[in-house]
Amino acid sequence: MKGKDLKPHIGIFGRRNNGKSSLINFLTGQDIAIVSPHSGTTTDPVKKSVEIFGVGPAIIVDTAGIDDTGELGKLRIDKTLQVIPTIDMAILVIAGNLFSEFEKQLIKEFTNYSIPFLIIHNKSDLVSLNAGLYKMLKTEYHAGIIDFSVLKSNKRDVLIELIKNKIPETAYRKSSLFKGIVHPKDIVLLITPIDSEAPEGRMILPQVMAWRDILDNDCICISVKETELEDFIKTGIKPALAVTDSQVFEFVSGIIPQDVPLTSFSIVFARYRGNFEKYIEGTPFIDKLEDGDKVLILESCTHQVSCEDIGRYKLPVWIEKYTGAKIDFEVVSGLSKISNPINNYEMVIQCGGCVVTQKQLQGRLNPFIKEGIPVSNYGLAIAWINGIFNRVVEPFQSTIN
Repeated sequence: MKGKDLKPHIGIFGRRNNGKSSLINFLTGQDIAIVSPHSGTTTDPVKKSVEIFGVGPAIIVDTAGIDDTGELGKLRIDKTLQVIPTIDMAILVIAGNLFSEFEKQLIKEFTNYSIPFLIIHNKSDLVSLNAGLYKMLKTEYHAGIIDFSVLKSNKRDVLIELIKNKIPETAYRKSSLFKGIVHPKDIVLLITPIDSEAPEGRMILPQVMAWRDILDNDCICISVKETELEDFIKTGIKPALAVTDSQVFEFVSGIIPQDVPLTSFSIVFARYRGNFEKYIEGTPFIDKLEDGDKVLILESCTHQVSCEDIGRYKLPVWIEKYTGAKIDFEVVSGLSKISNPINNYEMVIQCGGCVVTQKQLQGRLNPFIKEGIPVSNYGLAIAWINGIFNRVVEPFQSTIN
């Protein structure tokens, strides 16, 4: 997943041959999804960017039919269901007035993940929506419903309006990373190590996003590597906030004066996208980890792994050294399925989540939170084991609900 995917995600669901792919082509105005009279044309979920008036750029996700059959069909259905926690809203496509267990299963999953949805009765040029079914769907599911035909529809504006009304504003109205933390004309210091994880000639995404957000807040942004930090401090310039890569917390916290607020990129994103209060509540559980405990590391991005990888190598080493316990770490990257039951884990530690949407990150963590499993974040966990936890969350205390 890349930064360009940080847009609201709209999933299209339904049975095979109900016209899901045709609907996507209709919405995008392009032939980007394969349309065929044969059932099961769509296999793995397919993404396409689209501009929706009033919402802006969005990602449409086409999925395989929920009624697929056979061993391969079961795998396709599994892939379809895995999409649900990652989307901001769903469109359920039905046809021929057919609504039964397949559709009920999907709606149950939408509800489990608090996904708003609307229902399109497609192919109305062949069979119109039955009044009795319309009433039942309205009464039982309180869904927005439209009788529709991709081939003959003049209801594009009505459909777009339904989408706008269903998709949460939080999915497309972006707030500030540093809202309530910095003020116009403040000097903000970004400490950005350049290691093998950094792309050649470029900054990593959270650094770039932080830099832009600071400028959008009319602040003065200064960026240095950790190796030049002491030289900067000697200038006498006092920043209103210092933000560092979490992996150099120990080094940086010894140089930045105590009266300068300090935090990390990972913690900034934890506050922006995750359940920050639950992170703060869960992080101290590190002290309770024992030999044999299983800890899940969730790394939202996928990249080539090196010995400097913070989630796979550095963080596990630091935690074992701090606790003195031999811990069983499991790393799951991207939005891959977590194969083990969630109650197998004593704790979950999530990366900053800079390349996923808020809905995707929360959909990842909420099942663990509901089970009472402590959750933390890379930056907060590293701050805890370095004894600077209170210092790095202090800049956000006034903004925590």
